[in-house]
Amino acid sequence: MTLHGPLLEQAGQFGGNALLLTGPARVGKLAAAWGMAAAQNCTGVRGMYGEACGACPSCQALAAGAHPDILLVEPRATTTTGKAARRKLIPIGAILEGRDKNRDYDVHVYEFLEVRPTFQRRVVIVNGAEFLGQEAANALLKLVEEPPHRALFVLVAEDFRAVLPTIVSRSARLNVAPVPDQEVARALVRSGLDADQELIAFAAGRAGVLDAAETVKAALGDAKLLDDALDTGLLTTLETAEGLEKRWDAAWHPEALRFVWRERPAHQRARADTALSALQEALEAYASPSLSFQVFALALRDAFGLT
Repeated sequence: MTLHGPLLEQAGQFGGNALLLTGPARVGKLAAAWGMAAAQNCTGVRGMYGEACGACPSCQALAAGAHPDILLVEPRATTTTGKAARRKLIPIGAILEGRDKNRDYDVHVYEFLEVRPTFQRRVVIVNGAEFLGQEAANALLKLVEEPPHRALFVLVAEDFRAVLPTIVSRSARLNVAPVPDQEVARALVRSGLDADQELIAFAAGRAGVLDAAETVKAALGDAKLLDDALDTGLLTTLETAEGLEKRWDAAWHPEALRFVWRERPAHQRARADTALSALQEALEAYASPSLSFQVFALALRDAFGLT
């Protein structure tokens, strides 16, 4: 769900080769990028801000998840062994097929752009432009300067200062800002969801949160269960932590926990954050999940003065 119509309007009027979308995490940058890519290829009647119609052959292809003219490039989430990647990086292998030794990417930017568009315009979305390696950025830069077939690059990053200056200097930057809570509530209702006040408070104007509304609500529920268990007793805390381990979502549970702790005293939140960081580091290092969550639960009780 997109709440950034004016951004789509600005992108529609842009005549260059590269757009750089920046803004806080989960503010809706990637959704805005997809909206821009859809609008570039839409052949139907556009909306108020030039947004895609949702019904033409191009829009139908996008809805089916198989649009021939849009390529998403991201850092690898897992290693070749299937484990979570410890370092985010977009390597040169994502750009050039000949440099993709491990065959990490099914489609490569250079080869993708050699083909003429099926509809109107080839669009490459780079989600995580700050993670472009030096070689990858240099290879991409040549394509950005003279893109084949008028291709458009939509680069997404949280902070433009983390993106290589050579990329920034050749891009038009658009800031994706949080939207008012009232807009978030209306978007939830339009999507057939309740205007949940806790979810709205958690979102804090970040449209990207709404794309995973049910997952976020589940994570908030888990966080409250653990927080309540802390006051009940040690055994209940350990049992609840065991349940949390089985449902753990690294994308949402850490933030949900911090949200639930937000009204606790600052010194307690600081110690709880330290415990949470230690848990995340242990999981990233492939330590025993069961033991890691038990240690985390004990550290939380200590942080909140419950031992």
